[in-house]
Amino acid sequence: MGVEQTFVPLLTGGALAASSLPAPAVPAAPAAPAAVPRKAARLRGDALLPWLLPAALLGLWFLGAAQGWISPQVLPPPQFVWETLRDLATSGDLWLHVSASLQRVLVGFAAGALLGLALGSAMGLSRSAEAYLLPSFNALVQIPVLGWLPFVLLLVGIGEPLKYILIAKAALVPVALNTLQGFRQTPLNLREVGRVYGYTPRQQVLEIVLPHAVPTLFTGLRLGFTKAWLSLVVVELVASSEGLGYLIVYGRQLFQLDQVMAAVIVVGAIGYAIDRVLDWAERRVKGTT
Repeated sequence: MGVEQTFVPLLTGGALAASSLPAPAVPAAPAAPAAVPRKAARLRGDALLPWLLPAALLGLWFLGAAQGWISPQVLPPPQFVWETLRDLATSGDLWLHVSASLQRVLVGFAAGALLGLALGSAMGLSRSAEAYLLPSFNALVQIPVLGWLPFVLLLVGIGEPLKYILIAKAALVPVALNTLQGFRQTPLNLREVGRVYGYTPRQQVLEIVLPHAVPTLFTGLRLGFTKAWLSLVVVELVASSEGLGYLIVYGRQLFQLDQVMAAVIVVGAIGYAIDRVLDWAERRVKGTT
């Protein structure tokens, strides 16, 4: 009994003493290294990817011209093309041709887009209009722009109306088809809700159908402008006395391939810049709808 009486207090006192001791300090974990902005680096890499192929082609062009792999009569050296482009810009001839081309494409695109919106809206809002118009429309759009050239030439001559009509035809097709698709993609249940709430046909179009169709409509406008720009160059190649297409033809007739290449570069640069602007606007429109 004496041993137990003395053992228990000692054990208890030892446990209490042990519990009253401060906990041993745990060494702090080393600070984690700062996170690398991988997403930002990946975005920068993705932004540079589209420029790899043009840079490679430009490098091959420089190398081929320097090594004599390509004859200057077939493909002039890049420095010749740059000098020609600079001369055209400083003399004012380049702006003269660019302004003429931009005026034609803007007028033709505006006319074609308005007609395409009207035609697509009529077919999209009326099944009867679609049944009457869509088969003939699908048949006519299969004819390329150059196929219409002789017929339109007989009607209006070789002046500016010829170019406006052909450019408008090129823009009309994608605008009309995308307008039709945009008006038909509105969910039926939303239209039923509108009928339940007593919406008039005009209110259904303005408040239900049109908001859902805006992104598709803008896609059609972007495609229409692209088609109009391509058709502009084709029309100016055939019948024009000024413009970027005429500049290409004039350089070919004089065997000035540096002028041809300079005009081609300007056509591509302007088309790319316009497409980027329209792409930005399209993304903004889709983000707000």
